[in-house]
Amino acid sequence: MVVSRRSVLRAGTGIALTGLAAACGSGQNPGSPSQRAPAPDARTDLPDDNSGPATDVWDRIRSDFNLDTDFIHMSAMLLASHPAPVRNAIAEHRNGLDRNPVIYLEEHMRPGLSAAREAIATYLGTRTDRIALTNSTTNAVGITYNGLVLVPGDEVLTTEQDYYVTFEALRQMTSRYGAIVRTVPLYDRPPTLTEEEAVARILSGVSNATRLVALTWVHSSTGYKLPVHAITSAIADLNASRPASRQILVGIDGVHGFGVEDFELSDLGCDFFMSGCHKWLFGPRGTGFIAAGSKGYEMLVPSVPSFIENGGAFDAWILDDDEVRDNNAERMTPGGFQAFEHKLAVPAAVAWQMEIGKAAVADRTHALASQLKEGLASIPGVTVHTPLDRAFSAGIVSFDIEGQSARETVERLRHHRIIASAAPYAVPHARLTPSIRNSPSEIEAVLRRVREIA
Repeated sequence: MVVSRRSVLRAGTGIALTGLAAACGSGQNPGSPSQRAPAPDARTDLPDDNSGPATDVWDRIRSDFNLDTDFIHMSAMLLASHPAPVRNAIAEHRNGLDRNPVIYLEEHMRPGLSAAREAIATYLGTRTDRIALTNSTTNAVGITYNGLVLVPGDEVLTTEQDYYVTFEALRQMTSRYGAIVRTVPLYDRPPTLTEEEAVARILSGVSNATRLVALTWVHSSTGYKLPVHAITSAIADLNASRPASRQILVGIDGVHGFGVEDFELSDLGCDFFMSGCHKWLFGPRGTGFIAAGSKGYEMLVPSVPSFIENGGAFDAWILDDDEVRDNNAERMTPGGFQAFEHKLAVPAAVAWQMEIGKAAVADRTHALASQLKEGLASIPGVTVHTPLDRAFSAGIVSFDIEGQSARETVERLRHHRIIASAAPYAVPHARLTPSIRNSPSEIEAVLRRVREIA
């Protein structure tokens, strides 16, 4: 049985839990890059240019959010407001757990978590057995990088512009093995960095000792979007002459591309893709995942016992069996009692966005971001750090106002009821992050206020 995204959306609070469980037990796979099921029907009433007669469609999508309308929320990159189908799914599961926690958990934990993994796999165009559930991007990055086994002298590579989470996870991992973290400068001014330059700068840090290249797809400081496919293709060329035991792995923190870009996992070519679901997907807060590439999880060691693996570590414990088995996505999914109502609501979030259509979401987000970048660039005293080119940017728009700190800019905008944020880096920038819950008129209102405070 395949769960219809349209039926999930229409169901509202009446989420068909038995249908989700049946779908998980059917053995059907959402598709692989070589044999993929047809994409679900997206909404056909969306305008091609994000304007015109179907503008009210975007208004209806915006109305799914229960946001405070006294503010302009330009903060999708931080934490999601749940759209109505996600709120309803969470409420349905919460009510079930409150009424009879033991029976509800027995009936729904395994099939519900499998449904969540299947939904993410469908969104990414990959297989369910490649998806491990986590609580966040940070959780996923830590579990993945700390799961690698290195030897003294091995090297892992990242960029000087990468985020704290990547650096700290790599520091934790390498300190145990006597391995080395190397960094390369990626850019001085991201708007001028070409694909060829980005690839060359990454490769300049690769040596015979490199075992991992850890990167971020869309930088939360500047909004620069890495040409990931070009980088992984270049590394694949290097791996062609390396023995299997010395292959370079590529890990991608993809949270600010997931839910924005119209892509499938195979388009990136990475070994591990890590993201939260509670930002641009507008999924349940406290949910995330790891998606493994074609090599799977065999090179990782799990760090948290799993509750969902069939015939794995738990059975080995019961049988006092020390036999080493191949690692897998279920074993990499941390166990423990969690906010299950949120994990079980992940399929509703994926269904909601795929009902709109991944391409429509990407086009709308990029159109609003372009409107904002072009408007900011026209204001005297404003420096835009995010590339104008869609190929090198997503939904994050990073900028500075001459004579103001990023925090001052954010505070002045907050005074005008505009929610912005300051990038938490050594060199902070102000950020505005439009998404499908925003409108062109809101972008114009934000630009008017920036002109006033610049």
